[in-house]
Amino acid sequence: MKERFILIDKRIFRQTEFYLLGIIAVLSFFLTLINPKFLTLENWFDLLRSNVFLGIVALGELVVLISGGIDVSFTATATIAQYIMGLIISTYYIDNVLIAFLIPIPIGIALGAINGVLVHYTRVHPVIITISTLNVFFGFLMFLSGGKWLYNFPPSFRNFARVQAFSLTNPKGGEYGFSIFILFWIGLAILTWVILKYLPIGRKIYAIGGNREAARRAGFNLFRIQLFVYCFMGALAGIASFVHAELNQMIQPNSLVGRELDVLAAAILGGASVFGGAGSALGVFLGVCLIAIIKNGLILMRAPAYWHEVIMGAIIVGAAAINAYQRKLKAKREGEIIAQ
Repeated sequence: MKERFILIDKRIFRQTEFYLLGIIAVLSFFLTLINPKFLTLENWFDLLRSNVFLGIVALGELVVLISGGIDVSFTATATIAQYIMGLIISTYYIDNVLIAFLIPIPIGIALGAINGVLVHYTRVHPVIITISTLNVFFGFLMFLSGGKWLYNFPPSFRNFARVQAFSLTNPKGGEYGFSIFILFWIGLAILTWVILKYLPIGRKIYAIGGNREAARRAGFNLFRIQLFVYCFMGALAGIASFVHAELNQMIQPNSLVGRELDVLAAAILGGASVFGGAGSALGVFLGVCLIAIIKNGLILMRAPAYWHEVIMGAIIVGAAAINAYQRKLKAKREGEIIAQ
């Protein structure tokens, strides 16, 4: 029994999530010393609400990275899905938030399918394919829209942005609440976790990310798996585009493109390996929370805006280096077990 406890204990210390929780706790402690309001529920609810878009698309990026791929076109996918949705509901004045929610999802899936087909059949590295589709998708949107902003949406769309799962009152009598969009994020995180851990497609995604050739020889349909991965990314980009439009109550064709670095940082920081075959929904959720805390801390310290990009780049390099080191240690342990 004691040996089993020690084994479990060691396993916990090898988990990325354990260290992320520790870093979040330490940073939260120091930021609370700088500003006591940081650790209040009101601030945390606002922090989570502000990062729902980042959190949702990071879950899609996680699945792509686990499969051994990468997608940087999701911002263009989300922008197109968002713009078409806004154009439809404002032009035809569709006063039904459910229809508005459903419009961007198939658009995202269709654009994700284009990525999946191109990645599979061209055999070109996914980063090249998705950089290309990012520019193609975004370029077409800017050409057709002329950069025109969309606003003045129907009442149901505007009112839904204020929906809260529950409300609380702060010491000054002000009301704040737990946004419905945070529940969207948590629900999609649970869905992603279930797919990866319990469904056959999840095990296949880990398999092709761990060893593509071995997965092919085992009889896995690589095309179907990759198509699912990029369509799933597209679907989440569509949902995230709806959330972003709700929170901002306006749609700008150029408001999302350029946020790819934050999403990649969150996914890799959360344990998703750039080599494929590793990562978890909980890790990515914590990775997004950590990035949100870091950015909030930089604002509290009044750091210049360019430091945000510097730190995001440093996070990606550091997290990727740690992933590579962990992969090397794992290979070494497996080699020692085989030798024995």
